[in-house]
Amino acid sequence: MKKYLFVALAALMLSGCLSRPPESEQPPATVEPVKPPVVVEPVPQPQPPIGEQVPQPPKIQQLDWLSSVQPLVNQMLKADGVNPGSVLLLDSVKNNTNGALQTAKATSALHKALASNQTFSIVPEAQLATAKQTLGLSADDSLGSRSKAIGLARIVSAQYVLYSDVSGDVKSPTLDMQLMLVQTGEIVWSGNGAVTR
Repeated sequence: MKKYLFVALAALMLSGCLSRPPESEQPPATVEPVKPPVVVEPVPQPQPPIGEQVPQPPKIQQLDWLSSVQPLVNQMLKADGVNPGSVLLLDSVKNNTNGALQTAKATSALHKALASNQTFSIVPEAQLATAKQTLGLSADDSLGSRSKAIGLARIVSAQYVLYSDVSGDVKSPTLDMQLMLVQTGEIVWSGNGAVTR
């Protein structure tokens, strides 16, 4: 019986193989690629926090530096003990107020006010920058102390130093100026006045 079963199975297998056409004659199956759908997600826009206000930057006050320094410069040029023809080191104006001020504009107003005077010759800014470098200071170092200013004045052979600062409340500042003799450190003239708008 086993023998007949084996023959029957072999016959079935052979008949199945012959009824199928050879693989080389079958047409190739075409496979088309499936494109994935493009999903565009909206980018969420950041919403400003509710109730928070962006603080306003502080307003920089426009001060009339030239008209503030000119009367003081005129007083200084007429002071007793000032030798005409001397060299003056003009130190940059310091801000000692309780707020922000544009002291670079104050320093440039001092340069303008002293530009046409007959009493002093001002140390040129290029020479001042070189002297600061010699002392190991940065070019924009506002000297900060009288001793630094006097040390720098000695290097550039100046006889006088004009030390200036703005003090008090930033809304109504006061300009203070001192003319110092480099050799002794003596203050030969001092003056102050309100800074005008």
